[in-house]
Amino acid sequence: MTFDQFLETGLALPSATERLTRETEVTLRVGEKTFAMGTPDSGRVCARAPEEEQAALLAADPDTCTVAPYMGRHGWLPVELGRAGADEPRELVTEARRSTAPERPVRTFDAERAT
Repeated sequence: MTFDQFLETGLALPSATERLTRETEVTLRVGEKTFAMGTPDSGRVCARAPEEEQAALLAADPDTCTVAPYMGRHGWLPVELGRAGADEPRELVTEARRSTAPERPVRTFDAERAT
């Protein structure tokens, strides 16, 4: 998956918006809350992951996923896009958005996906 594909996947999620920070870092947000970020040329993105998902991803492939310095203890998980399979970043950004969004939009999103 490329950075552009990751960004496209994140922006396709309900209520997701894009904001440029620090002149080069793209953040994906729900309202004012950031759920994923990355720099287009870095080949890496970072997304929030629930604790159990973070542990599973780190155990499965520690070369692809690592703990983010400073923010890892808050659930942030860097992912090397070139090493990750196509589904891994897609699932990560979807779950990151789910864990960041208010409960009502998540229920609506889940209902839409089920149909």
